[in-house]
Amino acid sequence: MDFAPGGGAGGGRVMLEVAVRHRLGAFTLDAAFEAPPGLCVLFGRSGSGKTSVINAVAGLMRPDEGRVQVGERVLGDTSQGIWLPPHKRRLGYIFQEGRLFPHLSVRQNLMYGRWFAGSLLPLDPVVEMLGLGPLLTRRPGALSGGEKQRVAIGRALLADPGLILADEPLAALDEARKREILPYFERLRDEARCPILYVSHSAAEVARLATTVVVLQDGRVVRQGTAAEVLSDPAVTPAGIRAVGAVLEVRVAAHHEDGLTELDAGGIPLYLPRVPQVVGAPLRIRIAAQEVILARERPEGLSALNILPGKVATIRAGEGPGTLVSLDTAAGRVLARVTRRSAETLGLVPGVDCFAVVKTVAIAREDVGTA
Repeated sequence: MDFAPGGGAGGGRVMLEVAVRHRLGAFTLDAAFEAPPGLCVLFGRSGSGKTSVINAVAGLMRPDEGRVQVGERVLGDTSQGIWLPPHKRRLGYIFQEGRLFPHLSVRQNLMYGRWFAGSLLPLDPVVEMLGLGPLLTRRPGALSGGEKQRVAIGRALLADPGLILADEPLAALDEARKREILPYFERLRDEARCPILYVSHSAAEVARLATTVVVLQDGRVVRQGTAAEVLSDPAVTPAGIRAVGAVLEVRVAAHHEDGLTELDAGGIPLYLPRVPQVVGAPLRIRIAAQEVILARERPEGLSALNILPGKVATIRAGEGPGTLVSLDTAAGRVLARVTRRSAETLGLVPGVDCFAVVKTVAIAREDVGTA
């Protein structure tokens, strides 16, 4: 698809630079990061400063000190007395709820985004990308939550933004609607060619979507990297220990007649319930740490099909009886959440050989996405 909004801000070469320092009562925000083209996720718990950062980028908050630059375009630099108002920043904003005009049709809502920004982008490529053709004559009251968000994405795109901001855009949706919308954000990441700053506290969303992850804690950046690097770091648990899981980059190797898809994970075969992608397609899969069983010898006589040999890299004890074990495998780093007693019984220490065991059905559908 030939669809490239954001051309005025540098197109696919755009980089995002943010530095914000601001005091909000007892809370001090002091965060700085740079992100390459793609989808950058601000990841952290409630109260970590994510919304304050995105509000500063949007121009909705003027910080005590700050600088925001998209490509070659400076949106704000307090040291130079520059702080553009929101309507002059050329941004597309996707909120938690669609915020569509209820008296306008889907087509009219889409065209409003284009008209408001003075954009000349054609409607048809956006409609095709988001599957909005059958919805164009409907009004928002006749749409599901997922359909409303697709329209909101389209309206933001048609404003020809230099940067798209998405503030917890899936938070108001149920799990079924989230699964419906995630592939559209993947397409947006891969096809829109303008940077996206995406706020989330969901590890599953980060694993599926992020090109870059910036972890915020207590107003500061504590980790930055790719989804695989950040989510596979046992020291980084912004969504809580139950949400910890590793991200593997794999390829579809084969589809089998029994309904399973075989993946190539660094030469290790992994099996999932059938996925729609064609053979050869790159995928990301997230494996939750609590779904991984460890064994010191290669297990036999198990129903689980996925066995990943590796070596223990780190062992991180929690405050309770649990321990987080990271295992380096040919497929990438895998995390396992086991009890401290189990780790001691197995004699797990850094450097020992170990096998990670994962049931085929343990990898949820929302944890499988395009790379």
